Amino acid sequence: MTTDRGLDPELKQTLSKIANTIRGLSMDAVQKADSGHPGLPMGCAEIGAYLFSSLLKYNPKDPHWFNRDRFILSAGHGSMLLYSCLHLAGYDLTMEDLKSFRQLHSRTPGHPENRETVGVETTTGPLGQGLGNAIGQALALKLLETKFNTSAHKIIDSKVYVLMGDGCMMEGCTSEVSSFAGHLKLDNIIAIYDSNKICLDGPTSECLSEDTKARYLAYGWEVYEVDGNNLDAVHLILSEARRNQTRPRLIIAHTIIGKGSPHKAGTSKAHGSPLGVEEVKESKIALGIPEEAFFVPPAVYEFFKKKRIQDAEQQEAWRKLFDAWAKANPDKLKEFEAMAHRQIPDDLEQKLKAIEIKAPVAGRKASQDVTNALGEMLPFLYGGSADLSVSDLTMMKKYPLVAPGNFNGRNIKFGVREFGMATMATGLSQSGMIVPFIGTFLTFSDYMRNAIRLCALMREHVIYQFTHDSIFLGEDGPTHQPIEHYAALRAIPFLNVIRPADSNEVKMAWIAALRYQGPTALILSRQNLPDLAQTKVAYADGLGRGAYILKRETRKPDYTLIATGSEVHLALDVATELEKLDKAVRVISMPCWELFEQQSTEYKNSLFGGDLGRRVSIEAGVELGWHKYTGREGIAICMDTFGASAPARDLAPEFGFTVESILERIL
Repeated sequence: MTTDRGLDPELKQTLSKIANTIRGLSMDAVQKADSGHPGLPMGCAEIGAYLFSSLLKYNPKDPHWFNRDRFILSAGHGSMLLYSCLHLAGYDLTMEDLKSFRQLHSRTPGHPENRETVGVETTTGPLGQGLGNAIGQALALKLLETKFNTSAHKIIDSKVYVLMGDGCMMEGCTSEVSSFAGHLKLDNIIAIYDSNKICLDGPTSECLSEDTKARYLAYGWEVYEVDGNNLDAVHLILSEARRNQTRPRLIIAHTIIGKGSPHKAGTSKAHGSPLGVEEVKESKIALGIPEEAFFVPPAVYEFFKKKRIQDAEQQEAWRKLFDAWAKANPDKLKEFEAMAHRQIPDDLEQKLKAIEIKAPVAGRKASQDVTNALGEMLPFLYGGSADLSVSDLTMMKKYPLVAPGNFNGRNIKFGVREFGMATMATGLSQSGMIVPFIGTFLTFSDYMRNAIRLCALMREHVIYQFTHDSIFLGEDGPTHQPIEHYAALRAIPFLNVIRPADSNEVKMAWIAALRYQGPTALILSRQNLPDLAQTKVAYADGLGRGAYILKRETRKPDYTLIATGSEVHLALDVATELEKLDKAVRVISMPCWELFEQQSTEYKNSLFGGDLGRRVSIEAGVELGWHKYTGREGIAICMDTFGASAPARDLAPEFGFTVESILERIL
């Protein structure tokens, strides 16, 4: 129960107990682990207590309830705040889990991981990205509520809350995603900025002096300020924050890092190290809580036990609303279920093979033809680009743009915000109902790399359409010509990297990307490529294997040529010339190393086992990684320098990617 002027005194007393319990649990867990960040959990304890006790709409017994509010801890180093709140609220996170903080195979890792801990909405730690994920989730909810809500039944009305710190505020992707959220006027994202004026190295005055309020007002956000350690003030701000919202909201919460610690509060010493046994003891005395480690007052457990009954009742009321909506809107229900299950047709391969694509054709253009067909088949597919849709060809022509006040579209112009785009795409996927594909030039994947890495860690279903995939993009020169990027992306675990050779392989690459429950990077050419008769095979016999034989030798091979993408047709041309010299040649297309490594030993040996003569890889990137397949004595036709600004026809002989140059190298 609350009043307009402030909290009910009894509730305020309970919330104060919850806040101090969060402080105690956080101090104890960090101390036991001898590692961690106690400062944020202690400084934001009132905020965490209020959110989980009085504001957030959730049900810990059904953590994935569709219409729940989402809470994201962008400042992931303060993970004990989140773990303490989840434990007290009744999620499947036990006291033993808290005691195992930062230990091997525990459900309480140093930074929150959504695959490890129930109730964690996204994996955070690299600062700023949690805000990007949150804005992506909020955008997904806007898209879905626009599609499915009716005047009679509002089945989607949840909000996304995100807690960010000074480090988040300084990271570049925060600017990108905050600008974009303001542009779209997202009215379902509420960011709380823990402004404690301390970062790991010392006071923020040594590195940060901007006017954050003015900055966010300029982005188009509503901005409020509050004493984050005053429960009445927190209540007055947060209880109103979700009402009458028309734009994204930022709440600047002024807090004391490590609040309660007699000697370390308000200093960087509370940020990233255990307080120490004596300081923990003195902090508990100062806070008036028992010295017993991992102590939770029975009244706190009892409070959340009663709340869980209310949580279940709230979800049950929503379920009845959903049932009424489903009965009144059978067509919408059918589409809702198709998106919720992200279903792909059983005959997808046949449908894609039936698409007429006139060759020669650039990989990017072939992919656009595929995505335009897929858009009609797959309601969950949404596209976007970082200001390059006319060049990376990510636009689905039959669907409008997402725009401020208009969320009916399925094309998103993210602007020149590659890093932010990637973080938001992960958030879109985390809705569970959208598979986003996002595009830019391959060389700019460097801007996105850490977001791609986190996406892979979470196995989120995001498809990256990287175009202009080699030096053969031409005149834009070495600033735009990717060299090391295939190897860099292949180095990321759980990311499938696919470089198709022609339109046939592009079609099959999309099947692989849609089937894989994780991220995929499609690497596509700017220049036109011929279609190859040898690639027109079933998915299960070709690209679905990761590598397959295009040309078989007539006797024990003298050469085995292995190529990807635009160099596959070059490999076939080289093979033709070698055969004129009475050489036996095998040619392998290897569009996806990751899919190949998943094949049986028997299949791998059928391609690379035994004496295959001189093995030669042909790919317009660095040689890193290729000797796994060519052997130490193999030859890598590759790039060992940056490119040059010139037409593609001049770059091929300059860097040795012609039949004549390759023959001279390998004979």
